[in-house]
Amino acid sequence: MPKIKLDIVTMERLLISEQVDYVSAPGVDGIVGILPRHTPLLTALAFGELRYKKDGAEFSFAIGGGFMEVRPDQVTVLADVAEQADEIDDVRAEAARKRAAESLQEKPRTDIMLRKVRSQ
Repeated sequence: MPKIKLDIVTMERLLISEQVDYVSAPGVDGIVGILPRHTPLLTALAFGELRYKKDGAEFSFAIGGGFMEVRPDQVTVLADVAEQADEIDDVRAEAARKRAAESLQEKPRTDIMLRKVRSQ
């Protein structure tokens, strides 16, 4: 069975470079499934789970945005953030979620500010 090369890269490092059977990625318009000999494609990535299969085993990464280039023999993922699912630290992830929620609550809402400017 033919394989397709998968490279997942962040600004910090190359996470994987392997020959795989299948790739599934969270595109901005929905999940994109890639098999060997896929039509060329360039798409933005959403936050979500990137999965790939290799020799009957399935692996996954948490992806936080970026881009994916697909060629018939290669998939290159340039991710803003990516972490292998089994490497995610639950305590650190929960702390980051709480910080983000607090930041959203503290941030002034632009719609309220616009209403104030328009009413003057």
